[in-house]
Amino acid sequence: MIAALFPGQNSQVVGMGHDLYKGGGAARRALDEAERALPGLLKLMWEGPEEALKKTAHQQPALVAVGAAAFAAYLEEGGEAPAYAAGHSLGEFTAHVAAGSLALGDAVRLVHKRGQYMQDAVPEGVGAMAAILKTGRDHVERVCQAVAAEGGVVEVANLNAPEQTVISGEAGAVEAAAARLKAEGARVVRLNVSAPFHCRLMRPAAERLARDLRAVAFAPPRFPVLCNVTADVLPDIREAPRLLEAQVTAPVRWTETLERLQALGVTRTLEFGSGAVLSGLVKRTLTGVSAHAVTDRESLAAVKGPV
Repeated sequence: MIAALFPGQNSQVVGMGHDLYKGGGAARRALDEAERALPGLLKLMWEGPEEALKKTAHQQPALVAVGAAAFAAYLEEGGEAPAYAAGHSLGEFTAHVAAGSLALGDAVRLVHKRGQYMQDAVPEGVGAMAAILKTGRDHVERVCQAVAAEGGVVEVANLNAPEQTVISGEAGAVEAAAARLKAEGARVVRLNVSAPFHCRLMRPAAERLARDLRAVAFAPPRFPVLCNVTADVLPDIREAPRLLEAQVTAPVRWTETLERLQALGVTRTLEFGSGAVLSGLVKRTLTGVSAHAVTDRESLAAVKGPV
């Protein structure tokens, strides 16, 4: 049983999707649709500059576009339809596109605004994020709570793997929590991000996005989509706008999402888009589940071979 996975921010690279576009067919049609929704997107994806593509309002629609294109190419080539889909943060929008519950053009416009709202919510430099490795989530949460009790905002943002947790919040509080965790033996990687995603500082962005989500039509999905907020299958498509709004300030429960997919019977994951970050997390989190990434025509051909 297959699950389709779709990555979030920081998976972007200049040139992504160009090889798929050259192959024509469904991938080209998807990328052309994304370009119509946000003119200039393909030029930015393929020519950069990298600094412009890294801006959250640019990379979000770019990643949705390339993920949708890779998935469309896979289906066109006769790939087995997934039983489930899930996306990491931003990737949840792409999962809805793949499932047919959200039109690609609507998704591109939504996440472009999502990125703008996120950047507007907190001035650059005020917030920060850091990845905490080699320690469990419970300990990270306790340290964050202790630092927050002294003043400032620092919260768990991403639960990526059993010993990989990302924290987010005000720069000073994130630095204080990171310093304590490092002193206790954790490895700390400060992330190069433009805003502190998935924490309460993003509340203004969530409120603005909610209005846009209510204005978009969601359709019943062709296969179930798992939600970041609940780490479970979306029970009713009418709940999608509320959960995508809540996702902006809530932690991404990725480890639990992967564990849920395995419990549902998934034995193979295919990551569509740019990079292979999620495939790496699958390998670190689950046993007995294979993981492959589809980013271009060569990797597409590889996943169609013997499993």
